[in-house]
Amino acid sequence: MSRPGDSCRTRSDLGGMMAHTLSHVREVLAPKGRLRVAINLGNAALAMRDEATGELGGVSVVLARELAGRLGVEADFVTFNGAGKVFAAIDTDEWDIGFLAIDPKRAEKLSFTSPYVIISSSYVVPEASPFRSCAEVDSPGTRIAVAKNAAYDLWLAKHAKHAEIVHNDAPGTSLQMFIDEGLDAGAGVTQVLHRFVAEHPGYRVLPDSFATIEQAMTVPAKNVGAVPFLSAFIEEMKQSGFVRAALDASGRTEVAVAP
Repeated sequence: MSRPGDSCRTRSDLGGMMAHTLSHVREVLAPKGRLRVAINLGNAALAMRDEATGELGGVSVVLARELAGRLGVEADFVTFNGAGKVFAAIDTDEWDIGFLAIDPKRAEKLSFTSPYVIISSSYVVPEASPFRSCAEVDSPGTRIAVAKNAAYDLWLAKHAKHAEIVHNDAPGTSLQMFIDEGLDAGAGVTQVLHRFVAEHPGYRVLPDSFATIEQAMTVPAKNVGAVPFLSAFIEEMKQSGFVRAALDASGRTEVAVAP
């Protein structure tokens, strides 16, 4: 049976627990009062830099700023030109949180939240190419330009059975290699490929996708204790419409919010 004051004490206890959680997460992720955020500019669906102002934008940038505000710290953005570079920087302790595709191979060093968006990967091909679907591209003799260690590279490493994967180690230049070396196809995030063909006449993006990839917030595995808090944050941002609004504001209306 409840007694007068029980509900007040319950609310007080809950508030104290939340404050303790926030304090703990702040200490884990930003012990010096600044949150170092890895931003992958190689995925234009999620982050970009304004060429005129140099200002960073995109859903991952907006989410990071909101999180830093919740923690009561400043966000310091550390930019990279590819997901592989973000992953490699774990070993040199360059960032506290990042935004990457969920992948079991990366989970050896990273801990992921629930996904916040789902993006698709497809191929760009010459206008005269006989390929009409992604499945057709995985055929003997076909050479595909792929950015090394990108999320779709990890997917292709497991699933491509016949085509030859031609890697480019320099982030952000695999599509230029596709043109320069006359390869049969170039793999990439669908939204990025559409921007590419808009700037390069004579090429087209295949109408379907070969992979749908879940993107999540991530932390180094040593900080796994912060993941429940971060996952709850991501779920709130999805359910409130914050993620959808951030995508639309950055012109990424075609990117789907994860369920």
